[in-house]
Amino acid sequence: MAIDRRREAAGSGAGRQPAPTEENGSLPPGDAAASAPLGGRAGSSGSAEIQPLPALHPSGGPHSSCCAAAAAPSLLLLDYDGSVLPFLGGLGGGYQKTLVVLTWIPALFIGFSQFSDSFLLDQPNFWCRGAGKGTELAGATVTGRWGDMGNWTSPPATPFSTTPWGTASNRSNSSDTPPLPSPPGKGNNDSNCDCHAWDYGIRTGLVQNVVSKWDLVCDNAWKVHIAKFSLLVGLIFGYLITGCIADWVGRRPVLLFSIIFILIFGLTVALSVNVTMFSTLRFFEGFCLAGIILTLYALRIELCPPGKRFMITMVASFVAMAGQFLMPGLAALCRDWQVLQALIICPFLLMLLYWSIFPESLRWLMATQQFEPAKKLILYITQKNCVSPDSDIKGVMPELEKELSRRPKKVCIVKVVGTRNLWKNIVVLCVNSLTGYGIHHCFARSMMGHEVKVPLLENFYADYYTMASIALASCLAMCVVVRFLGRRGGLLLFMILTALASLLQLGLLNLIGKYSQHPDSGMSDSVKDKFSIAFSIVGMFASHAVGSLSVFFCAEITPTVIRCGGLGLVLASAGFGMLTAPIIELHNQKGYFLHHIIFACCTLICIICILLLPESRDQNLPENIANGEHYTRQPLLPHKKGEQPLLLTNAELKDYSGLHDVAAVGDGLPEGATANGMKSM
Repeated sequence: MAIDRRREAAGSGAGRQPAPTEENGSLPPGDAAASAPLGGRAGSSGSAEIQPLPALHPSGGPHSSCCAAAAAPSLLLLDYDGSVLPFLGGLGGGYQKTLVVLTWIPALFIGFSQFSDSFLLDQPNFWCRGAGKGTELAGATVTGRWGDMGNWTSPPATPFSTTPWGTASNRSNSSDTPPLPSPPGKGNNDSNCDCHAWDYGIRTGLVQNVVSKWDLVCDNAWKVHIAKFSLLVGLIFGYLITGCIADWVGRRPVLLFSIIFILIFGLTVALSVNVTMFSTLRFFEGFCLAGIILTLYALRIELCPPGKRFMITMVASFVAMAGQFLMPGLAALCRDWQVLQALIICPFLLMLLYWSIFPESLRWLMATQQFEPAKKLILYITQKNCVSPDSDIKGVMPELEKELSRRPKKVCIVKVVGTRNLWKNIVVLCVNSLTGYGIHHCFARSMMGHEVKVPLLENFYADYYTMASIALASCLAMCVVVRFLGRRGGLLLFMILTALASLLQLGLLNLIGKYSQHPDSGMSDSVKDKFSIAFSIVGMFASHAVGSLSVFFCAEITPTVIRCGGLGLVLASAGFGMLTAPIIELHNQKGYFLHHIIFACCTLICIICILLLPESRDQNLPENIANGEHYTRQPLLPHKKGEQPLLLTNAELKDYSGLHDVAAVGDGLPEGATANGMKSM
């Protein structure tokens, strides 16, 4: 009955209310459908790609048409990838190429900062001062009567993460440290911890690090984990807060203020007088670093045409990995942790020049209807690229002149709560990011921890470069897989590999362990260790790709008006995943097996949820929330020609669901239109 009354109300043109005006950047259903072509495919068409909805023809009379015209700007201006970017020369323009290169250079500095914890906070070997190396005690094997002194044991060695934070890889290894080799002669554990002074054997090429500076061993070893927490927690808060600010005031101000404050806090870290000051300043350093990572990632995406986005992002990831590979040499050159910290931060001084070089994101200015500064920037870019005004075939500039008086419409990420598809896509990618980053530590610990005894992997540099090589191989594989399978297919493949590696490691290794207890089985512990290493390598390889693709996928399907906010949510989820590693270490690895089981279950859930995501390869970036809503799920395999797709038409969907917003949109669409385009007959 409710549906019948709604049909009668919708069918009477005289009784229809005027279309509501736009509020805070969100379009009413009618206008939302009218802007749907902006999400259309920019490249070659295919049956499995997103097709634009046909434009609505308002049936509410002239008054409704006037309101709709006042509510939405020209579709030509909002079609950035189809109209504005070609007019500026695409990525072929010299000015755009310069800007892209300027987003790559800081990735090297970010790579240094990401992997600095492996050197600043590495747990060294230590022994009582004056006792000599004969009584050397590895920090990973300190046990004894400490349970009576606070129920603490020295943290077991765990691997460092090589998953970069936000660059497609932007991830941090700050939550893990490589395993410590057992010294040839271990003295009495109690006597080593009863000392008042220690000598240290640091393995990272430094003469002194934070642990040896303030004697963070024995009862003070928990402060090392707090120092690791501070950087990660700062990153999490930074992603969430700077993402919202960047959507409101722009990418450029957030980037420049983050650069200024990371110079202040980062250099002050090197002057810390105690570990409390060090941890506090590392929190603010992580907060500012998150702003730099986030804004550069968004600017890089928004500069590129659809076919170049993934390639440009992966180049930035490789530059960040170059910083990871160069970090041991930098540490050996500096010799002292304070000099190393200063040398890591000082290159950000070069980014102060970005104030006069790097402009605001033109795509963001157009999406938020700030047409006056957008016009000035377009004229500046055309002058830099020597573009003739006659090349404006579609008439972008005349349309822009008509809209100069329009007020800006800015949107906060909280508006996504009222959507039907967009919030679902972001939540799915947040869970994928959390799972990928969280389970990476489980695989790394299984390969580099005490469960597996491999002589090669008991050396710091062998550990470090093994992890870095796995990350590099993962990024290279992503380039190939995404090219052939797309974003969603690649993410699904890597998540399946992660789940298989995790389940086989949890189940098969236990079965092998049981058989190895029987003398006639032919199994030995060495066989179990080899399987563990193999599954761990596959798991780290796949989970690294899952985290990277989740961040990149979110940047593509989140509308421009809230892109930094959406990226902040996914990157913060990744931070929570990485935060589980120091938490487990702080509790002396208690709950590690449960930790692995929980994330293994999450991989199975993620495999199902990935099927709900749209495919964004070669698609125009959505500019507003209405465009983002039309990024809906497509089948992995296109249906055969003449085959009826399993999607209801809008008329059928209206009768089936009874939802008011579907009814409102469906009134102006042809009967053969589906939620993803036109049904083929």
